[in-house]
Amino acid sequence: MRKLFITALASTLFFMFCGSAFAHFGMLIPQKSIITPEKKSTELKLSFSHPFEGQGMNLVKPKKFSVFYEGKETDLIPSLKEAKVMDHDSFKIEYKFKRPGMYTFYMEPVVYPEPAEDNYIIHYTKTVVSAFNEGEDWNKPLGVKTEIVPLTRPWGNYAGNVFQGVVLLDGKPAPFTRVEVELYNKDSKYKAPYECMVTQEVLCDENGVFTFACPKAGWWGFAALNDADYKIEGKDVELGAVLWIEMLPYKNN
Repeated sequence: MRKLFITALASTLFFMFCGSAFAHFGMLIPQKSIITPEKKSTELKLSFSHPFEGQGMNLVKPKKFSVFYEGKETDLIPSLKEAKVMDHDSFKIEYKFKRPGMYTFYMEPVVYPEPAEDNYIIHYTKTVVSAFNEGEDWNKPLGVKTEIVPLTRPWGNYAGNVFQGVVLLDGKPAPFTRVEVELYNKDSKYKAPYECMVTQEVLCDENGVFTFACPKAGWWGFAALNDADYKIEGKDVELGAVLWIEMLPYKNN
């Protein structure tokens, strides 16, 4: 009995200090972050999941889904089609790029109730695509409720590069925000040695800036989490500023 108690206590302490492996991420993943003239379109998939573990959740049609190009926002909701990601309800779109430049895709979901945490979750999610290897002003905010503004160009990065961003909440830097980081482990290629390593965590500094080095090629998600200054049905609301970037491997000659 004493051994059983010690084992249970050790397990409890392990999870207390490691934190939950079940981090939520709004997901907005294109086939590629760089579009070439040979193929002028890409499919984007919208979902809500635990990306490293490959555990999906149902996503209802977003409240908002749009693309920003040269300061103009275009509504893409009418073009969405139903899809499946990780065997759960999601959406997809085939988007054709007509002009060179930087395209920022943005999703604002319907509020998600999370019984396990007794709260509600809203993940304001975005990703950036460079059409024909062009794009400037990638460090300008969209002006949404909360977002990660890149301090490193959000495309054309090698695996192993350091990525930096600043977290904004209501248009202002959010100091000491906790940022959860996960690799989209699409084919379950990787396994974390400990549960606490499924989700990496970093803190922003006093200026709302965080830094993270992405060790593997693939899509990496950054979720900067803050509590809203309001409640829904008396429960806390988690506001997530989510950004997805692609890290690419070096190619052999």
